[in-house]
Parts: sequence; structure tokens; C-alpha cells
Amino acid sequence: MIDISSGDARLDAFLADGYLRVRGMSSRFSAAICGHLLRRQSSLGITGDLLEIGTFEGRFFIAMAMLLAPGEHALGIDVFTWPSPKVYDRLLENCAAAGLAAASYTAWKTDTRSITSDTLRAKMPGGRARFIHVDGEHIAECLRNDLALAHAVLHPRGVIALDDMLHPGYPTLITTVLDYLEHHPEMRVLCIVDRESITAAAKFLICRAEAAAAYEQDLMARFAPFHYPLGADVGGHLTLVLTPDPTLPNVA
Repeated sequence: MIDISSGDARLDAFLADGYLRVRGMSSRFSAAICGHLLRRQSSLGITGDLLEIGTFEGRFFIAMAMLLAPGEHALGIDVFTWPSPKVYDRLLENCAAAGLAAASYTAWKTDTRSITSDTLRAKMPGGRARFIHVDGEHIAECLRNDLALAHAVLHPRGVIALDDMLHPGYPTLITTVLDYLEHHPEMRVLCIVDRESITAAAKFLICRAEAAAAYEQDLMARFAPFHYPLGADVGGHLTLVLTPDPTLPNVA
């Protein structure tokens, strides 16, 4: 098991004992990094709700909700029909077992293609989200729609985390993300969080260009042992890469 810490005692205890018992595919590695990012937002005075599209049984949702401040709210959206309608009940059970107060989160059964940004905003008590995790249906139509919704309700200094990027099972999803970035040149991939396994896949962390500096140096310092020193070129910008194994090949 990778020795990584978010720096938050409650979250780290959950990651060590509880996280992997909730069915899902998101990695502990990415949860610790994203949890620290939420802590960083709080230290900068950035407030807002948490939004997740594709909540399933709540593994990543619960972990991130633990970092919210009093008065902030977590909204999880899913059709909650796969692999059976019982997934909704399991989400509620998992949230309760992890100690999330029922009033601190909402599980919304809906297909995001059927809602508007105004409808979504009305579901969030704060009216905007400081952290958004997109892990919905992995087809271009749905990801395009989910990105549009996320963009509309994102805090000016908020972060969108896109799951299953560069996944061999969904090789064309990246084209939808690149199209989004081309149409929104104010947005930037600030960090690529590498995979733990083929199922616990990579995430792209995206924010507005002017907000990136507040996160990049902090993430690089906090997770220095996992910093891939060559970085990545995404849209002409040098992007931070954090990976469980940053070892470079010896080519001397």
C-alpha cells in the first residue's frame, strides 16, 4: 500500500481503514491528493460546496465530504441503477458508517443530461462548487455535458477533477477534454494524478489559469516524493504530474 497522507487526520484514518471497503474504483493515492487540495482551498479562504457526478456507492464522495467546512454541502449525482437500484441504499449506508451527517449531503437520482445549470445550482445551498469530481457515463456526449455543467457552477478558484483519463478502456475520452480546453482557454490542467492500477485510473485536475499557481507549488512541495520531474505538456502548458512511482529510467 502506498504511503501517502492528505494531512487531515479524519480523512487519513478513513483512507487507511474504510476507503477500500466501499465499492468503487478511485484510488487512495488520488483521494489523498484531492483531499489535501480541499484543505489548501480552506486555508486560502475558498468556500463552496462539493459536487460529484457519478457517485456510485460513495467511496470518493465520502472521502472528499470529510474535508468540507461547517455550512458547506456535498451533492452526489447518479442514476443509481447500476448494477442494481440497491446502489442508492448502499451509498446512504456507507455515508452513515463513515460518520457523515445526513444534513451535510444530498444524493440526487437523476441523469445529468436532463438538468440545466440553473437547476443544478439551485440544488447546492452555496450556489457554486469549489471542488467537482466528474466520473459519470464514459461516453463523449455525457462527458461533454458534465463538463458544461461543472464549468457553469464552478467557483472562480475551484477545481474540476476528471476521472479515468488516459484509461485504456476509454481511449477517446481525452478528445472531449481537449475540445473543452480549446473552447475554454481560461482553463488549465494544473495536475495529472497518475493511476494506481488499470481500474484506479488517472485524474486530471483542472482550474482557471489564474488560480493554478495557488495549487501547483503547494502540491509539488507536499507530495515531493511523488513528483514526476519531467512534467507533461498539456495544451502548451507545463503540467505537474504526481505518480505513485516517479522513477526515471537510467539512460546514461
